[in-house]
Amino acid sequence: MKAMILAAGRGQRMRPLTDKTPKPLLRIRGKCLIEYHIEALEKAGIRELVINTGWLGSQIETYLADGSRYNVSIAYSREPEATYETGGGILHALDLLSDTFIAVNADICTDYDYACLPDTLAGYAHIVLVNNPVYNLAGDFVLSAGYAISEGEPRLTFSGIGVYNRALLNDRQAGKFPLVLLLREAMRHNRVTAEHYTGAWSDVGTPQRLDLLNNM
Repeated sequence: MKAMILAAGRGQRMRPLTDKTPKPLLRIRGKCLIEYHIEALEKAGIRELVINTGWLGSQIETYLADGSRYNVSIAYSREPEATYETGGGILHALDLLSDTFIAVNADICTDYDYACLPDTLAGYAHIVLVNNPVYNLAGDFVLSAGYAISEGEPRLTFSGIGVYNRALLNDRQAGKFPLVLLLREAMRHNRVTAEHYTGAWSDVGTPQRLDLLNNM
């Protein structure tokens, strides 16, 4: 199974830090955000990676190169600087991915063990949910009997970590659209399983959150 790290975003909320540096190369305790994911995926036995690049993407490719120093192989899916968002970015890279693949947002910080993700799916996707942080108290989805659903209570936050089957993107036209849109459609047919992770997780979306993680 391959894994995709979603790294193409502009990082508007991180400005001015991201005016000259792509968000995945911002550092926590001396190490780039994206390196934590690469190392965790390699530790879990996932060594064929796809990284999509957009804003200042050449810096990411120069820094990570072919991935050999991390004991992985990296292929790049290049997008325009406007990017295709998460769903469109995965679709754009689909020819580089396996039939079932992991996808993870580059701009999260977590100690989640990727080896815990399922190798096979009961539907189109399996996603990891976390407790709602203060900046997303309303949550995103509900975990019910092992499945993620859109409506109800209590709600949890989508972590940006999941396993997907390429069938999730069947008949989808190329362009800009969020992954959450596809997940909500699949949930209506009970095709998205989920788990609740209660360990360390943070969306590194603002300079303040980055500072907090560096100072913990």
